[in-house]
Amino acid sequence: MNKAPKKRRRWLRRLILFLILLIVIAALVFYGYTALKQEYTVVYDSYTATTGSISNALSFSGNLSLIDSATYAASSSSTVRTLYVSAGDEVRDGDRLLRLANGETIEADFDGRVNAVNVAEGDSVSSGDPLVQIADFTHLKATLRVDEYDISDVCVGQACTVTATATEKTFDSEIASIDYISSSGGNVAYYSAVAYVDVDDGIYPGMQVTVSIPQEEAENVVVLKLDALSFDDRNSAFVYMYDDAGALQEVPVEVGVSNGNYVEIKSGLSDGDVVYVESAQESDAGGLGGLLSGLFGSQQMNAPSGGGMGNYSGGRSDFGGERPANFERSGSGGGGAPQMGGGGQ
Repeated sequence: MNKAPKKRRRWLRRLILFLILLIVIAALVFYGYTALKQEYTVVYDSYTATTGSISNALSFSGNLSLIDSATYAASSSSTVRTLYVSAGDEVRDGDRLLRLANGETIEADFDGRVNAVNVAEGDSVSSGDPLVQIADFTHLKATLRVDEYDISDVCVGQACTVTATATEKTFDSEIASIDYISSSGGNVAYYSAVAYVDVDDGIYPGMQVTVSIPQEEAENVVVLKLDALSFDDRNSAFVYMYDDAGALQEVPVEVGVSNGNYVEIKSGLSDGDVVYVESAQESDAGGLGGLLSGLFGSQQMNAPSGGGMGNYSGGRSDFGGERPANFERSGSGGGGAPQMGGGGQ
């Protein structure tokens, strides 16, 4: 008779202990989740759309070489009677360079500069001995290599700019000729193109150059830093902006000309609009939040470094290579107004 009540009491005590254990476990999980949420932050970079001009171009490496140069030699054995020039002198087509004792007079065939004088008055020379060298250092040839992926976008007559790597001086030119027979034997075929360029003092044959061929250009358009764009699953561009209620919303934008640093915004933004973008890195949450971060996906959002201007010119640009303003929002989501973050200003 007494065994049944005792069994019921033991069963009741076990049930109560089991319920208490469940409550404790639930409390610990809730505490860990709450702590983890507090460690989760989202930092937003802000970017401002501006009005300006943007362009892009194909760029190729190349080098400079002479177009006109000549080394004058004796046609027969003789003696140098008179030298009319010295190294460094500028000469014109038809100017006398030297005279030999046998009556032979050497004259320049084109305008240029005396690059070398190899003899002196009174020297004996034999047939074929080099006497004087002149070269035209003002009119040079830029030879560039164009790979098989870009050759279809290059044609004779295209305007281009030639920039000397060492001096950063830039000169206007155009593509004069293209050799469509590839001389490369690797996996990628390369073709040679030539542009003639008039240069200043300090630019010499053999110097490395960059030849740029303009492709697209947009003037007086809305321009935005490329880093400010986000993309959805369909690869459509959008930006984050605040709505009237103070919540961040996705705003679709149509993009145009891009130079790899900035991009034209054809629709969706106006000059002066401020947009936001998230940038993530691994969180270093500690304590219980760190132990549970794997379960709840804790992460921290940080701002990237700013970039250069590229081929962009505009009015009220606030980019200038500086790190943009950082904003952070606490919690795991939601649309509350951001607060000023403390990272990397």
